[in-house]
Amino acid sequence: MKTIRPYLPWTIRVLVAILFLVSALAKLWPSPSLALGTFEAKQLLTLGFPDWLAPHFSRLMIALEFALGFGLLQRHHLKRIVVPATIGLLVVFCVHLTYSILNNVGGNCGCFGELLPMTPTEALIKNIISVGLLGVLYRMLPTDTPPNRYSYLGLLYTAIALVIYIIAPIQKSSSDAGSVPSAVIIPDEPVNDTTQTITLDSTGKTVKVDPKNDGKVDEPVKDTSPKKVKSRYSQFVPDAIKLDEGKKILCFFAPGCDHCRATAKTLTRMKKADPNFPKIYIIFMDEETNLIPDFFAAAGEQYSYQVADIVKFWGMIGSSNDVPGVAYLWNGNVRYFANGSDEQGPNPNMFTEKALRKELDKVK
Repeated sequence: MKTIRPYLPWTIRVLVAILFLVSALAKLWPSPSLALGTFEAKQLLTLGFPDWLAPHFSRLMIALEFALGFGLLQRHHLKRIVVPATIGLLVVFCVHLTYSILNNVGGNCGCFGELLPMTPTEALIKNIISVGLLGVLYRMLPTDTPPNRYSYLGLLYTAIALVIYIIAPIQKSSSDAGSVPSAVIIPDEPVNDTTQTITLDSTGKTVKVDPKNDGKVDEPVKDTSPKKVKSRYSQFVPDAIKLDEGKKILCFFAPGCDHCRATAKTLTRMKKADPNFPKIYIIFMDEETNLIPDFFAAAGEQYSYQVADIVKFWGMIGSSNDVPGVAYLWNGNVRYFANGSDEQGPNPNMFTEKALRKELDKVK
């Protein structure tokens, strides 16, 4: 025991420092702008943070995690400031995680971003253990001895914060809530309608006849379409798309997402096999937009689309959902919505051709 005790404080300092540094780095994966935008949309905005504050809070919070991680490995005010501040931050996280657990909030807590998904319960256990280790460390540390410079800690935090603002600058929103960003609209293909409109003298009704059917009049088909409503998505897309009229497929994709490309390829195959397949419209996440041409090459066809900044994108698809997202609307009524993939395990909500085909075949 006596041989272990001299090394225990440094062991705890290194372990907790690694924990904080990995946590901060994970929140910047796979790219700082994407990771921070996702963190803001899925974590901060859902907690009630205003739009203007969330981008700054996310960057300053990650800078604090970095600073505390590095701070545990240096000597300035280690016992007086660094260790208590680290314990305090973990306690705040524990309170938030406890609230999430009591309110049955599942999914990824965001402690390690999207790199290492962790449930609130798992994160709470991790934080309680960390607080216990830091408590032991605090008791074992001697009183801080001079020189102890506040300026050193302040400079460390300021430098890290500046670096994060540089590598992940706050983007000016491309669109305010309810407005529509610029979009690329592909003109509809002309419909080759061979039917002719005639008026029957006996009834006075106007009907269509098809010359290919020996001029026979088709029996009028009863309209079984649902009542037209205004969908929550229509506010985000251009009026030219007429999203709430007839049948439409609205997709939420990330240009570099392999699962999104596979989904788009499946939709293209379904469209080519069915002349009555609904028109497809895509909302792309504003990340790796230079890959959009490659995306359409993989999909096998180009569709009308628009690009939405990351935070607005998650607001459109839903902060608890994930890409690829596919919504089938009929007169504005959402008849089918799928999202996510099976990358993290079985996902009953992911897109399947069979499930969409089943909804498309329904007549009412």
